[in-house]
Amino acid sequence: MTCYDRRDVGLLLLRLGTGGVLAAHGAQKLFGWFGGHGLEGTGQFMESVGYAPGRASALAAGLAEAGGGTLLALGLATPAAGAAAAGGMAGASAVHVPNGFFAQEGGYEHAATLGLAAAGLAVTGPGRLSLDPALGHVLDRGWMVPAALGATAAATAVVVGARNRRLRRQREGEQEALFEE
Repeated sequence: MTCYDRRDVGLLLLRLGTGGVLAAHGAQKLFGWFGGHGLEGTGQFMESVGYAPGRASALAAGLAEAGGGTLLALGLATPAAGAAAAGGMAGASAVHVPNGFFAQEGGYEHAATLGLAAAGLAVTGPGRLSLDPALGHVLDRGWMVPAALGATAAATAVVVGARNRRLRRQREGEQEALFEE
């Protein structure tokens, strides 16, 4: 096996692992599979952590994870797939940041790792053992990488920023009086 062949096998394993985990998480949100709560339950959760409207937020997160993960696993439309998954994981990380880094404490470790792996795949490409090269890279052009990552970063900043403002307004309304009457 040459170095190039090992790279392709490594990218295949990374795509299958990262994409598979993302797709499973998305299926929990969209369909309630694998012990998930489906759109209704996930929508209620999303609303409770500041993403509103909750059901639309659950649908967007589920599609980013399930769609992005499936496409990553297949190595199809890799720039868009990786960017979508990375954006979804940035939104998930924002929820977990107050708990610190490590997952056992409810931190953002898992979401950040999946997001970074997805973004890395968007940048490096899927390797030869994938659908993008089989289809002539029509959905995997060089210009698509910065376009997909840039558009996703902008959209994610808007969504997470709106969530943070919503949570800040809620906290301000719940503050205790400074002086007792």
